[in-house]
Amino acid sequence: MSHTSRFDRDLSWLTFNYRVLEEAAREKTPLLERVFFFSVYCSNLDEFYRVRIPAVAALQKIKETKDSYTSASGVQLLTIISSRLHTQLEHFGRLLTGGLLPALKAHGIHFNYHEPIPSEARQAATNYFLTQVLAFLQPLHLLQTGSDFFPENDHLYFLVILDQDGPGEDLVILNIPSDSLPRFFPTGEGASRHILFIDDIIRENLSFVFPYAIVSGVFSLKISRDAELDLDDEYQGDIAEKIEKKLAKRDAGLATRLLYEPGIPLPILETLIRQLNLQGATRVEGGCYHNLRDLAGFPVKDPALSYKPLPAIARNVDHRPSLLQAIMEKDVLLHVPYEAYDPVLRFFNEAAIHPQVEEIYVTLYRVAKDSRIVHALISACRNGKKVTVFVELKARFDEANNLRWAKKMKEAGVKIIYSIPGLKVHAKIGLAKKRVDGRIHYCGLLATGNLNENTARFYTDHILLTGNHELMRELELLFIFLCKRKDPRKAEKIAFHHLLVAQFNLQERFLALIDREITHARKGRQASIIIKMNNLEEKILIEKLYEASNAGVRIQLLIRGICCCVPGVSGQSSNITIRRIIDRYLEHGRVFIFHNGGEEEFFLGSSDWMNRNIYRRIEVCFPLYDPQGKAEISNLIQLQLADTAAAIAITAEGENVTADPLPAGQPPTDEASRSQPAIYRYLAELRNSPTSGN
Repeated sequence: MSHTSRFDRDLSWLTFNYRVLEEAAREKTPLLERVFFFSVYCSNLDEFYRVRIPAVAALQKIKETKDSYTSASGVQLLTIISSRLHTQLEHFGRLLTGGLLPALKAHGIHFNYHEPIPSEARQAATNYFLTQVLAFLQPLHLLQTGSDFFPENDHLYFLVILDQDGPGEDLVILNIPSDSLPRFFPTGEGASRHILFIDDIIRENLSFVFPYAIVSGVFSLKISRDAELDLDDEYQGDIAEKIEKKLAKRDAGLATRLLYEPGIPLPILETLIRQLNLQGATRVEGGCYHNLRDLAGFPVKDPALSYKPLPAIARNVDHRPSLLQAIMEKDVLLHVPYEAYDPVLRFFNEAAIHPQVEEIYVTLYRVAKDSRIVHALISACRNGKKVTVFVELKARFDEANNLRWAKKMKEAGVKIIYSIPGLKVHAKIGLAKKRVDGRIHYCGLLATGNLNENTARFYTDHILLTGNHELMRELELLFIFLCKRKDPRKAEKIAFHHLLVAQFNLQERFLALIDREITHARKGRQASIIIKMNNLEEKILIEKLYEASNAGVRIQLLIRGICCCVPGVSGQSSNITIRRIIDRYLEHGRVFIFHNGGEEEFFLGSSDWMNRNIYRRIEVCFPLYDPQGKAEISNLIQLQLADTAAAIAITAEGENVTADPLPAGQPPTDEASRSQPAIYRYLAELRNSPTSGN
């Protein structure tokens, strides 16, 4: 362990992504799911290069910033990252060629990887090239005078070297049209079934592209560019228009990485870098195939080689005449994807047409491409409801989709509130106001994840549907504030008593809750904290956890991704254990449980403990008051803490422990303990119980 008391966030992220890779290596993971995990690893890495590498590089100029800490300078950190990535990518190659490819072949799937197209597939491949691929090829002679070619972010290209009569070679950039065609071409059946890269189909048919030239070299490459939009904290004019213009320029951002196939002669590589203005990009020598995130579209479907389906569990509220009335009577806590997302869709659908509903408010951060929720909001407006939607236009990589939906809603008459300068609204909240016999009644929802019916199929999240008047009244106050588009850091604060809202009271309340456990521990009482979240980075909260550990508070953390907290260090964190779960579903829910002298308090919410969540976002965490909801969350968390199959311990050295994922004395790995199937079984039994109330 380094001399600092916190792990570097980027190095911690690398251990998380390595854990994803390990899931791809597990022989107990169904074969086609292993293919998918390979794609996830690559997709994560691409985003890391677009988002984090530029940020780390900035440390070369600024060693210390108010929201980032590291034990190394930017240069040192980049060197460490580069070294670890090199080791990981070498491991990736071994797992792919020595593990996945032979396993696929054993099931009659010949995935042609770095080998010639077999004779029995050649005719079909050539025909596909001539009828489909050739239409999209656009060769560009790099050294021609006046060439202004600009390689697009993460697009695939070949550098083709052609011999010519005069001195030197002719260098041609040839696009690989994986953005227009499927990356893989399946051909044949049974023992003759082959999966081909279109890259290889192009390589073997270059004579059709350059019929009068001799091809002396073909090398694949791609360029990653900085993904930040670089928006000012203070906007003037139309924010939607400004973001739209920035989006048009995103793929023209600064090049951060040149990834290329080995073997390019050094003088030609230098010419390529000079011609494409890539002097500032990190050079990475990789394999002959890039963008292996495309493995997510691997063209083989076989239920026997995939996860066993877990049909979403229905809730009894689905059969009630009015969902809005049902949640006015009793809270409904959903656990997706184990349970059906239908009640969320029904909440908005019913609110859109219910004659007593007068107003609807909602925040949208990442929505589905064809969002049923947004369609319901548009219908609500056309049905005479007052609909107000806060659309976060700065949700990275979802800006264009959010902007598109915002325009559609605005055209329908929905009141659209755009981003607050300098902040992102990351809260997942919705509110419907009913007028019954002249009195206002509230019902709403608060969630740990986005209001997105697509991601709800594979993100684990919790959604509270409630008519609790105190919670809903505070939610209304927050929406009123958001409509003003003021910076809460500069405005008069709202006194929230139930909700924990970042920029108002969230950090303060969490610190107080931890302090209360410290007080219990110092008085000799049982004291414990259980926290589940995606990422943990913020210094003040980590230091408070260390203080609690030293006071004797037992702290159990479930952290999926970045974790800067160092566990198990004498005099600092000896009472802290940290586990990471990677499995078929993406762990996304945020859960906070405080023992409170035996009167446990439960909170759920949208907020991780990252600097961005604490200081630069509007987040909402909310208490659970219903005893049934508390019991369900407690049981789900206990199943995850007992997981010895998908859970990995994070040690004081910051590495995933794969051979012995639990501390000494704990039981060995047990597949039956895998928490996600166990949670599904628990909920299925619970919902089918005649006494559960569903």
